[in-house]
Formats: sequence, structure tokens, C-alpha cells
Amino acid sequence: MAAKGGVGVVAVVMVPVLVVALSLFVLFFGAGSASACTVGTGSQISVDGIAADAKVGAFNRGQLVNAALIANAAVTAGLPAAAQTIGVQTAIGESSLVNITYGDGATNPDGSIADSIGLFQQQSSWGTVAQRMDPTTSAGLFFTRLPGVAGWEAMDPSLAINKVQGNADPNHYTKYRADAVAIMTYLTGAAGGAAGGGGCSVSGDARALAAGLVTAMGEGRLVLAEDRYAAEIRGVADGTASSICGIDVRILQVVTIALNTFPKVGVSDLNRQCTGSIEGAGTESAHWINGGGHAVDFYSLDGQGLTGCDANSMKLLSVLDPLVPAGSRAGQSQCRTATYSHIVQFQDTLSHLHFDVGFTDGPVINP
Repeated sequence: MAAKGGVGVVAVVMVPVLVVALSLFVLFFGAGSASACTVGTGSQISVDGIAADAKVGAFNRGQLVNAALIANAAVTAGLPAAAQTIGVQTAIGESSLVNITYGDGATNPDGSIADSIGLFQQQSSWGTVAQRMDPTTSAGLFFTRLPGVAGWEAMDPSLAINKVQGNADPNHYTKYRADAVAIMTYLTGAAGGAAGGGGCSVSGDARALAAGLVTAMGEGRLVLAEDRYAAEIRGVADGTASSICGIDVRILQVVTIALNTFPKVGVSDLNRQCTGSIEGAGTESAHWINGGGHAVDFYSLDGQGLTGCDANSMKLLSVLDPLVPAGSRAGQSQCRTATYSHIVQFQDTLSHLHFDVGFTDGPVINP
């Protein structure tokens, strides 16, 4: 509100009763690179194409219609696909996609009571009552301001939304991202949008994933800090990896997702049991346990060094959270205030971004 200061990586969609696994098989927040993946479509979504009994999680047809109108307003505004999901994410966080005629009685900085209404909970400074209560117009008001946020496409979505809405908590909208992605996945696939919505899937086959990473290494897009870790990927790709030199398919997926999000990715650590490296948590580390290879350390994204709480680290975690199984872990918690739906956080050195799936055993759901 403007007033207030192996792993589940697929979406399962069934119509008319839609069952959406929050562990989505699509990547949803792209940067400007050609390799980035988004959930969205460059054309208008047919509202009439939404089935009368359509349901995405807890969201019914009326709410899905409002989401489609928001997405269409982004197209009308000439914004990229990422804006569609951000708009839906905003409205979920403000009104649960219900066009309500009231606000939450929040107090403005000047002491006045907020007069917020509509899908985006916009105050009178945004427009007339009629404008704010019209889903298309109110969404257009939001999308008029979004491009004014410098670098919004590269930001964590919740931070970009916060810059537009002006709410007190910059991380407020993070918990609504997975629902927004699920809704947009449905709308762009089942309701008349481009098939797949421009999103990109990730293989569930370890050798295929590793072969893709070998190609990325050859292109200079994936850089391994030490060749012994690059050799682990090559071993998985050609089928020669020993029992203690493998890499969890879910970690191969995470690295692939990173490459789908950033033009260049740097990795400093994979299977430590294979290399005999004992550091950090030693043999209790997800890098080591159960044959090793259940963790990855990123040292750079898009050519920028990482601390775990820098913008690129935050963006990658935002991308991963709805895709990975509950119980996946990220290090460097001491420098972040964000909360996640699936990712558990712990303290680690601020020289990289650690991510692991070593303490979760959710099944791999193939497309």
C-alpha cells in the first residue's frame, strides 16, 4: 500500500480444477540477457479463455480474471514480461487479487488515515475512486510508475514493488512471489497466452544438465574457480563420475537456473568429498555428506563478486525459492532480512553465496 512507511521444480497444471505445485518448473524473473527466462507473454491474455471453475491454489476465477487484466495492462504499457508477474505479485500482497472498496486503516506519515482501495490499495493521490477501482486502470497507474524505478528489472521483485508502492517493509511482497508465478504460468499457458509463457524449463536428467554446463563452460558463461570442480561436472556429463564425485541433480538444476538468470556465473565449490576438501562444516557439510555434491558455492553472478546479501545474490534466492523443495538451505543469513517460503537460512562467511539441498529429500518431478 502506498500509504504505509533429487526435487520439485515443475508446475503441475490441471484444468478445470488447477493443481499447482509451488515447486515450479519454470524460471520467472529474467534480467536483460538473452539467456534469462520469464513467465509472461508479449500478447494480451484472453479473459474469456479462463474456465468458469478454474482455480490456481486458493485463487478462484474472479481473482484470476483480475490477474489477467493486470498482465494485459503491462502489455498495453509496453513493458516486458517480467512486469506482468510483478504486477500480479503486488496485487496479491495488497488485496489477494480481490477488488476491495476499503483499505486496512493504516496511518500515513502525516498522521492521516489512508484511503486506500482497489487491487493495488492505491490512495487518492493515485487517481479518482473510479480509476482506482477499475482493475485495468489501476494496474495502468502502477505500470506508469514502475519504469521510474531505476534498474527495476534487475532488482529483487519485492524491492522493486516497494519502490512503487512505498510500503514500510521492502520484503513484504516476497512471500507472494510463488503464487504470482503459479498464476502467470496458468494464464500464459492455459488461458490464451503464448504456450509456456516464454518461461524455460530445466531438465531432470543429470547427464543432460551436466552436458549443458560443460557447454556453458566452453562459452565462458560458467566459470569454475578450480578445475577439479569443473572436472566433476565433466565426469557427470560423460558418465565417468565415481560414487564420491557425483553432483546432486538438484544442484545441477540450481546452477542451470543461475545461468538462465545471469549471463555469467562463477562457482567455487561443489563436491568436497571428491576433492578431499575439509573446511567450514567439514564432513558434516552438504558439500560432503552422502557421497558429496549436494551444495554449490557461487562466488560471482553477472561478473560481480558476492557477499550473499548483494543484489545478485538476493535476486537468485528470489528466483530459486518457489522452485526448490522445502528445506533447501542458503548461507549468509546474518546479512539478510528477507524471509523465504522454501529456503532455510544459516550463517556463513560473506565471500560467496552458499546453496544446498543436502538436508531435504523431495522427489524430482519430471515434466
